[in-house]
Amino acid sequence: MYYTYIVECADGTYYTGYTVNLEKRLHTHNLGKGAKYTRARLPVSLIYREEFATKEEAMSREWQIKHMTRQQKQKLIEQKKD
Repeated sequence: MYYTYIVECADGTYYTGYTVNLEKRLHTHNLGKGAKYTRARLPVSLIYREEFATKEEAMSREWQIKHMTRQQKQKLIEQKKD
């Protein structure tokens, strides 16, 4: 299983990525060893995720989300909570 995820950083910004192990990836981010973007914005918390069967699908969705506006991301996050 592959995941595309959004975390909220301590400064309120969002970071989007993909992984095969969400728990491990979040731990890595919060150790300051994840993406350069999140290192200066710790801690991060998971606020959204989607599951995919293939790496290609997860990477494609990551790209789509990264090109969304903040408002579009917020709407996506809110819809998932319903």
